Amino acid sequence: MASPVIVGATVGTAALCAKYLMNAWAAFKARPVVPLARRFYPGGFEKVMTRREAALILGVREHAVIEKIREAHRRVMVANHPDAGGSHYLASKVNEAKDILLRRTKASDSVF
Repeated sequence: MASPVIVGATVGTAALCAKYLMNAWAAFKARPVVPLARRFYPGGFEKVMTRREAALILGVREHAVIEKIREAHRRVMVANHPDAGGSHYLASKVNEAKDILLRRTKASDSVF
């Protein structure tokens, strides 16, 4: 049979492992939830809006198709419309972003 020392060491080791796992699980459950991708552009605005900034505001790629730009504009405007409690300033920036992306898209379509 196994000696009492070996049995005691095994039980002690199992207890320490269980305590460690319970603490690790509690820490894992208490961590803040960080989304993998943000839904809207969190930064401030530049003095002159660039195409990159406009794409970040609407949440699309810089060379997105017109339909994607219009869908993104609608989605962001619903969230920030002044009639629904949003800011006039933010609504103007969202409209400016749409204009910048659509103006360049239309100009590039007319070239080809």
